[in-house]
Amino acid sequence: MDLGWGFFIIWWLFSPQSARRKRRKQFYAFITNINLIKEELFTIYEQMLVRRQWLEEKIKSIETQLTTFPKGKISCTRNGNYTKWYQSDGHTSTYLPKKERKLAEQLAMKGYLSLLLEDLRNEKKAIDLYVQQYDSHVGQAERFLQENADFRELLSTYSYYDLKTSLQTSKSLEQDIQEWLNTPYRKNPYFPEQLTHKTLSDYCVRSKSEAIIDMALRMKQIPFRYECELTLGETIVYPDFTVKHPKTGQIYYWEHFGRMDDSAYYHKAYHKLQLYTMHEIVPSIQLITTYETKKHPLSVETVDDIINKYFC
Repeated sequence: MDLGWGFFIIWWLFSPQSARRKRRKQFYAFITNINLIKEELFTIYEQMLVRRQWLEEKIKSIETQLTTFPKGKISCTRNGNYTKWYQSDGHTSTYLPKKERKLAEQLAMKGYLSLLLEDLRNEKKAIDLYVQQYDSHVGQAERFLQENADFRELLSTYSYYDLKTSLQTSKSLEQDIQEWLNTPYRKNPYFPEQLTHKTLSDYCVRSKSEAIIDMALRMKQIPFRYECELTLGETIVYPDFTVKHPKTGQIYYWEHFGRMDDSAYYHKAYHKLQLYTMHEIVPSIQLITTYETKKHPLSVETVDDIINKYFC
């Protein structure tokens, strides 16, 4: 501790008793507020470091994935109601007949992942710049306070640090969400062979529609778990998605019912909805539901609208 801090503390804590309590209280409040601001800055810094590590891992993963795709790019042209696919090597384009749909799908995914990779690299560059600036410049305010006891004395009676409540709330919520995401949970142990669709979130899900929901949540940075165990009375269920609101921390459950044209399936679906409601998890309030049939598949637009309504 420097001499400036020492004299400041002695003067505040050992003055006459009538003023001492008041000054001691102001002093401790002052120190608390200063530490709070420092913690908030460091929390953001830590988040950037965690995010950068995640980006590095994701970039490496996508780079590896891209090496497994066929060469070339795909372009699509429309002629009336018909779409034609062309594979290009940068010089010439080759028409792909409909029987080559698998190849077209692979090239389309390659194109998407290439753009995603560019986005992730740009984000990492921005974080690298932030971390570099933080390491070089942050800390000036604290050094100034340490070197200027008179300035500290003037600030100590201020309550501009009323930021305290909002900062604490923000900090604790962010920490809570991060801990929630990092905490292992019990997953659905049944029919693992049906988990055939790998997603960008590294989950394996059971259908293309669930993959759409997964991708939309991931792209909008909405924290979620897939098929996390939930106990309702004496019954254990595994909601398709357990979602934590990024701004409030409230938990929502998302069930996708994908075969509503199957009579046996929709009877089970109705029973499941009844079970949720009996335990005060009500559709359109805490429970999000989506439905589809063979004739009416789930659309990306529908999923985006729901996410915007509940979480954005």
